[in-house]
Amino acid sequence: MTEINPILKIEDLAVTFGAGPNAVVAVRGVSFALAKGETLALVGESGSGKSVTALSILQLLPYPRAHHPKGSIRLDDVELVGAPERTLRAVRGGRVAMVFQEPMTSLNPLHSIEKQVGEVIEIHEGLRGAPLRARVLELLAMVGIPEAAKRLDALPHELSGGQRQRVMIAMALANQPDVLIADEPTTALDVTIQAQILKLLKELQARLGMAMLFITHDLGVVRKMADRVCVMNQGEIVEAGAVAEVFDSPRHPYTKRLLAAEPKGKPVQGAADAPEVMATDNLKVWFPIKGGLLRKTIGHIKAVDGVSLAVRRGHTLGVVGESGSGKTTLGLALLRLLGSDGAIRFDGAEIQSLSAGQLRPLRREMQMVFQDPYGSLSPRLSVGQIVGEGLEVHDLATDPAEREARITQALEEVGLDPASRDRYPHEFSGGQRQRIAIARALVLKPKFIVLDEPTSALDVSVQAQIVDLLRDIQARHAIAYLFISHDLRVVRALADDLMVMKDGKVVEAGRADALFQAPQTAYTRALMAAAFDLEVA
Repeated sequence: MTEINPILKIEDLAVTFGAGPNAVVAVRGVSFALAKGETLALVGESGSGKSVTALSILQLLPYPRAHHPKGSIRLDDVELVGAPERTLRAVRGGRVAMVFQEPMTSLNPLHSIEKQVGEVIEIHEGLRGAPLRARVLELLAMVGIPEAAKRLDALPHELSGGQRQRVMIAMALANQPDVLIADEPTTALDVTIQAQILKLLKELQARLGMAMLFITHDLGVVRKMADRVCVMNQGEIVEAGAVAEVFDSPRHPYTKRLLAAEPKGKPVQGAADAPEVMATDNLKVWFPIKGGLLRKTIGHIKAVDGVSLAVRRGHTLGVVGESGSGKTTLGLALLRLLGSDGAIRFDGAEIQSLSAGQLRPLRREMQMVFQDPYGSLSPRLSVGQIVGEGLEVHDLATDPAEREARITQALEEVGLDPASRDRYPHEFSGGQRQRIAIARALVLKPKFIVLDEPTSALDVSVQAQIVDLLRDIQARHAIAYLFISHDLRVVRALADDLMVMKDGKVVEAGRADALFQAPQTAYTRALMAAAFDLEVA
C-alpha cells in the first residue's frame, strides 16, 4: 500500500502485552500509510487490534506491560516508537489528536468545558485569559455547540451524548492537528446524532486538510466516511484497499463474513388473532421538578406521556426513538419497576393496582434483558448461579437434578456450552454475556420479555447472531417481545409492529413493514434517513 508523501507511515508493527509464556500478541505485522486529507478506516470486531494500533501511534499503551517487539511508526520524519517523552508531548494533541469512543469517561467530570478545551490550547500554544476564552468559543461554535458562551461553565454530565462528543472533537481540533484519530466516535450515539457527527467530521476535515484514521466496526459508517479501508482480524490486517473495491469484491473470508453479518431476515409472523399479553392505555410517567426553599413541585419531566400499546403472543413490538424519548422508561413502567399512572394489563388482568406481594408470582412471566450485560450480571456469581437464581427466588425446580436440567436447557437454547456454568461473566465475550442474560430470562419460561437495547454494544456479526437467536426462541415459545432500540436495522429484522417515540409521546405507530416503506411524520423520516441513507422529503 503506497501513498504519495504519506504523513503517517506504520511498518510491520507488533504489540505484545506481558512477557514469557503468558504474553499476549495483540497486533502482529501491521503496515499502512495515511496521506494528508485522506480518511483510512480500520475495521474489525472487538479484540481485533484496532484501538491498540491507534493508541500505539501516540504511544499511550501502558509501558512496560505493553511493548513493541518490532515495527516503526513515523510521523513525517519523526519516529514515534521509543521516542523521548518531550517529543511525544509535542505530538500528542498537537500534530496528532484523538477522539475517544466514550466521551463521558474521557472528559473530567469535575472540570468545566471551558477548562478542558482551554487546557489543550494553553499547553501547546501558551494562550491565556481573554484570547484563550475567545479561542475556546470559536472551537465550540465550529463543532456546533448551541449558545457556546452559555456552555463554558457546564460540566460534562450537563451535556447530551452528542454534545459531549462535539466537545471531544473541539479538544482534538484545538491545535489544528495534521492527523485525527477517531476511535468509534459514534458507536454510543443515536442514529440522527451519529449522522450529524459524521457530517461534522467530514466538513472539518475538508476545511483543515487533516488526515483521518477512523476506527469502527460499523460498515455503514465506513461507506460514508472512508477513502480506503484496512480489515483487521486477530491483530492482523487481512485485507486492504479502496472502500468500493473491498466492499464490492471482498477477497478474504473474514471480510466476506463481516459484510454478510448485518442483521437480516424477517420477523416471526405471530397469529393475527393471538391474545394480548401486555397492554396499556394512556400510560404516564412524570418525574417532579422541585424548586424553592421548601422544595415544592414546580413542574414535571414527562418521560412517558399518554402512551397506549398492545403486544400479542408471539409478536414483537419495536420501540424506537432517540435517547431521552422515553423508550426505557416505558419498558420499566410496563413491568411495574417504575411508578406510573394508567391501566396496565398483563395476560388480560389489570396489574397496575396490585401490591408488590400480589405482583411477585407474575414476575417470572415478565422478564427484562438489559442493554449492558456486564453491568446487569453479578461478577460474584457463576453463570450457573446467575441463570438459576430466578428458579430459587420463585421456588421453581426445587429438586437439584431438575434445577440443573433447567439451567442446562436454558444455556443450550441460547447456544452456550452447559459445561461453562462454573465460569464467571468476565470470562466471556460481550455477545456471550448477552446470551447469559437472555438465558437468565428464558429459564423462567416467561410470556413477555422487554429487550432494552440488547445489541447496541455488540459487534455487527454478534448482533446478527443475537437477532437470529431471539427470532428462533420466539418461534419455538411464542414469547411476546417489547424490543427497544435506536438501531433501525435490527428493529426491521425483528419487529412485526413499530412505535416511534419522541419526548415521551408516540409520534407514529403501525405495522413495521408499512412504516419502514412509507413513514408518515417528518421525525420518523429523519430517523429512517439517518439509518438507511434515504432522502428526506
